[in-house]
This record gives sequence, structure tokens and C-alpha cells, in this order.
Amino acid sequence: MASFPTCSAEELTPLLGLAANATAAADYICTRFTATSDKFTNTTYAIDNTYLLFSAYLVFAMQLGFAMLCAGSVRAKNTMNIMLTNVLDAAAGGISYYIFGFAFAFGGPSNGFIGKHYFGLKSIPSSSYDYSFFLYQWAFAIAAAGITSGSIAERTQFVAYLIYSSFLTG
Repeated sequence: MASFPTCSAEELTPLLGLAANATAAADYICTRFTATSDKFTNTTYAIDNTYLLFSAYLVFAMQLGFAMLCAGSVRAKNTMNIMLTNVLDAAAGGISYYIFGFAFAFGGPSNGFIGKHYFGLKSIPSSSYDYSFFLYQWAFAIAAAGITSGSIAERTQFVAYLIYSSFLTG
């Protein structure tokens, strides 16, 4: 986030000259400057999160495309099964990513390879992560599982695929 310059009445008073109300004017100007700076910071945070959430929704909408692709590549009798598979990709993937996937990916290095913090989103929101970031990363994790669902359609048992999908997403 961008840091804004600070304002102090002690630094501003000499610039206003020897007027009778120079200190009061400096206090007022610094108060207004600080309030405006806070509004810019909050607006930047809101815009960043809006963009992140919109992007997460677009990535999640890719699941619909994967479902349609998979439904078109299987026999008519298996269409409902493949649609349910895509829905449960998101559900099972959401649970496994919530419990340990986010922690493995972003939990700080314990050995330089895999993370060890944020299991079950403990200590979230924090200064570096919040729920919108989790949602964005989860959407990509389930997209990875959704891509593979079409390649194994009609070739695996339903329960075996759910286990695979949960493991892949987590």
C-alpha cells in the first residue's frame, strides 16, 4: 500500500509565518490532511478487494465452462454424473483448501517448501492476507481440479474421483 507523507503542526507553523493563529491553522491543515490520507488508504483497500473478488468470481465461473465441456464429451447417460462431479469439485475442494491447502501454500516456510501456519484459516484476516485473497486462491485451486475432471470422465469411480479432487485441491 502507498504510504502518504505525514503532517505535523510543528513543521507547518513556520511556513505559515508569524500570524496570530498560525498554530491553530497548522493543526487544522494537518487534521484535514490526515483525514484525506486515511480516505485514500481505505479507498485503495476497497478498490483492491473489489478487483480481487471480481477476478475470483470470473475464475470460479470457469467451473461452468469445464462442466459444459465435460458434459459435451460424455455419453448422455453420464451427463448428470459429470455435472455433480463438477459441483462437488468446488464443495470438496473448498473444504480441503480451507483446512490445509491455504496453509500449505501460504503458511510461511517451515522447511522452505511447505507452509505451517493458517491451518483452517487460523489468524486470518491478518496484515498480509484476508478472506478475499483466500477466495481468489481457492478459485484457482478448484479450477485445477476442474480441468482434470474432463480427462477422466467415465473412466473412474465417483468416490475415487472425489478423493483425488480433494487431495489435488488441498
